[in-house]
Formats: sequence, C-alpha cells, structure tokens
Amino acid sequence: MKRIAEYSAGTVKQSFWFSEFRKVVHLLDQEMTITDIKALNKEQNIFAAPTQERATQIMNTIATRVASLDASIYPLFEQSDVSTQKLIALVAIMQTDRLFFEFVYEVVREKMIVGSHELTDSDIRIFFKEKQLQSDKVATWTEYTLKRLGRCYKTMLMEAGLTDRTPGSREILKPIMDPELEAWLQKHGMDLMIHALTGVR
Repeated sequence: MKRIAEYSAGTVKQSFWFSEFRKVVHLLDQEMTITDIKALNKEQNIFAAPTQERATQIMNTIATRVASLDASIYPLFEQSDVSTQKLIALVAIMQTDRLFFEFVYEVVREKMIVGSHELTDSDIRIFFKEKQLQSDKVATWTEYTLKRLGRCYKTMLMEAGLTDRTPGSREILKPIMDPELEAWLQKHGMDLMIHALTGVR
C-alpha cells in the first residue's frame, strides 16, 4: 500500500467533497478520463463551485484522491450503498494524506479497539503534540493551523459516518464494512485501511 510520504497541513483548504468524488468516479466508470473531466469542469463548473479557482482546486484534489485507488474500485463504488461509498471516499483521503491516515489509525482505531466511543478535542491535541515531537515539519506549524486541522479531521470523520454530529466530544460510530469492499482492500494490499476503519489489531 503506497501513500504520500510527506506530512501536510493542506487539508485545512479541503473538504470531504463526497458528492464531487461520487460524480468523478461515475464519469470515470462511464469511460471518461480525468483529462476529459477536468475540461468538462472548466467548461460547465460541474461541482457548482463559487469561483473558477475553487472549481479547479476541487477537481485537482478529487483527481489525486481517485488516482490513489485502482480503477477496479469504480464498478464496486457504483454498486455500493451510500455508507460504503463514503468509506471508499475516506480511504482515498487517507491514501493521499499521511497525517490524516495516522490520526485515524492511531487515535480512532485505538479507541474502537479498547471499546471507547468518545473522540475528544484533547485526543486531537495529544495526537498533534506527539507528531510535533516526531516531525520537524509538524513542529513548525502554528497552534492556529493545528486547531483548523483538528476541526477538518473531525468534519471528515463526521461526513464519512464515523462519528455523530454533536458539538465538542463526538461519539465514534464503528462502521460495518461491506464484505466486497473488505475483499477489494485485501486484494490491493490495503489491510491497514481495514484495521483503521474497523478497529482491529
């Protein structure tokens, strides 16, 4: 399983963008190319973005996420229910954002393993403090950046269906993974994603 090696705080400028991800996968499954979809987005603003710049940013981010998954995911995605589609979109984000993957794997997964169902702001702060000790790059990020990043992580998890929507501490909702998705992840050497999302060692 190959993921981006560098830590990045770029997620503060991004969203879960599920409907956009679903639209791109659908078009790819209809045998359009990413180049075709980028051109279509430029002509028709297919994501209804407020500006051309934002439309391009969304397209480029979704293209990167989609490219992190083998094309054999497209038909599986298309035939899956919404909850499974959201897990696939989350996997794509985790594939392209090393720090977010580590957050889910080291914090959310561990919580599920020990039977804790609460994700708190202090959990997020402790995670970032540990990463600042481990990484010179993360150590340079300001408190403001880390707070924004923490909010983004909480939003991603909530929109993916892994937590509820309550303000402050949130309940972790352990997903039931579709057997076909689990088999696909195993086939493509992505067992760590299964562990991260289902809370197993």
